[in-house]
Amino acid sequence: MSSSGLVLRTRTCQSPAPALANTRQSSSFRPSGGNPFTDPQFVEKVVDVVGLYHNPPERAVVLCVDEKPHIQALDRSQPVLPMMPGMPERRTHDYLRHGITSLFAAFNIADGTVIGELHRRHRAIEFKKFLVTIDKAVPTGLDVHLVCDNYATHNTPEIKARLGKHPRFPVHFTPTGSSWINQVERWFGLLTDQLIRRGVHTSIQALEADIKAWIDTWNEYPRPFMWTKTADEILKSLADSLTRITPPDTNNQQET
Repeated sequence: MSSSGLVLRTRTCQSPAPALANTRQSSSFRPSGGNPFTDPQFVEKVVDVVGLYHNPPERAVVLCVDEKPHIQALDRSQPVLPMMPGMPERRTHDYLRHGITSLFAAFNIADGTVIGELHRRHRAIEFKKFLVTIDKAVPTGLDVHLVCDNYATHNTPEIKARLGKHPRFPVHFTPTGSSWINQVERWFGLLTDQLIRRGVHTSIQALEADIKAWIDTWNEYPRPFMWTKTADEILKSLADSLTRITPPDTNNQQET
């Protein structure tokens, strides 16, 4: 179990895809560096998002949404040498770049399925298109609670206007600098570890095809995360950590 209280649910399934075998192991989030309390609404946002994880509303889906920008199509100068007994996997440090793409993803916290969409650019207009894709993918009659960060792409007047016209899309923002609380970030980590980091792609089209295939395979055997810690437990853990690393205030100590 991690400090934030996230583990990966497992369930028995027939012939699981080999690429997903490692996802049965427990996973973890760790808060990013820096003082998380620089967000004046930090406590309120943690309570809101974690409360949503523990008690999702009825007749609604909860989707953790974010983008993984600037995914590079890299072609190694030499083939990757696979791991062998007594020998680790080996790869060259030099490579050729063949372009970049960005992945917009929405992780369903209830069943682990993912709605994904690739775009060559990473702007509010692409995020708006992704919202349309989500709207079409989720059955009508269900509200769509979005968990996302405060990135500028999510806060433009155009995006706010669209969300205002679609009340089925309540938005729950994560605290500033606290991507660890957004479950889709952990899913991005699995994608990176199992595909992107080891991938060899001679074109951006090949990279995008592999990402789409990986998402399709994931959705055949989806595995949701299970958030175990409450907001109070997370806040107490962070407060204890800050107490340990914050030096005592000697200015207010009386001279002896």
